Amino acid sequence: MDTAAPTTLAIPPRRRVFPGVRLAWRIWRLTARMFREKPLGAAGGTIFLLFLFCGVFADVLAPYGMNDINPIDRLKAPSWAYPFGTDNLGRDVLSRCLYGAQLSVIISLSAATLATVVSLVIGVVSGYLGGKVDMLVQRFVDAWMSFPDLVILIVVVSVMGPGMGTVIGTLGLLLGIGGSRIVRSAVVSVRENMYVHAAQSIGASTPRILWKHIVPNVLPPVIVLFTTRIGAVILAESGLAFLGLGVPPPAPTWGGMLSGSGRQFMFDGPWLALAPGLCLTVVVYATNVFGDALRDLLDPRMRGAR
Repeated sequence: MDTAAPTTLAIPPRRRVFPGVRLAWRIWRLTARMFREKPLGAAGGTIFLLFLFCGVFADVLAPYGMNDINPIDRLKAPSWAYPFGTDNLGRDVLSRCLYGAQLSVIISLSAATLATVVSLVIGVVSGYLGGKVDMLVQRFVDAWMSFPDLVILIVVVSVMGPGMGTVIGTLGLLLGIGGSRIVRSAVVSVRENMYVHAAQSIGASTPRILWKHIVPNVLPPVIVLFTTRIGAVILAESGLAFLGLGVPPPAPTWGGMLSGSGRQFMFDGPWLALAPGLCLTVVVYATNVFGDALRDLLDPRMRGAR
């Protein structure tokens, strides 16, 4: 009796998806969710992207140079020629605000990146190793956080001298050490998962476990931490510039514009204080709102809480 040959099911080959396409699709889905569920956060993100665009392309967007002096047009009110008016030396306030955004982009992104890296390193090592290492690191973090931030900033910048590198390094370390608490709490939660114990049971090395299993699963709070740190850095840098300890002139910064001509000629030209003050307020508020919305979308525990 002839028996029919067994039939085999042909499984189509799985279509390969490149990591860049997958990442772009996730970003698109997250963006669509934010516009649908968090419209205020989406508006803040739009303003934040506009701020980045103005900072990157300030050389192209600025109608005048940041230090172009025109004594004939000093203290001119806002007009078509000068949308934000001019200062006491005849410099265009709009151009100086755009170049101030450029400095804010450089300082905020650099300091926020440094702070995020410091928070990630300290938080991952402290949270994963635990024990005496965790206790010693957290006592150091407690001692560091007990000092007022402004006092540390003023002391360090006064000793080392004002400058962009000093401001970036000081703010990066100051915010990074304090932010390591958030990363540590996420690591402590992740290290108790089964896939981490499985990796430990088969003899995976600690660096591999940290790189393959711990760090990828704590990225959502790290991304939110990076976003919120940008607004904190902009505000802190403007405070230092207002006190005369930020980036030295003639480089225009929003805090320096408020402290210099904005305060000295406030009654003769109120636009000198209003323009950089509004730029600073809108950008910091938009960044914080965008960070809060991003946290609500990336953290599963926050879904449905609001």
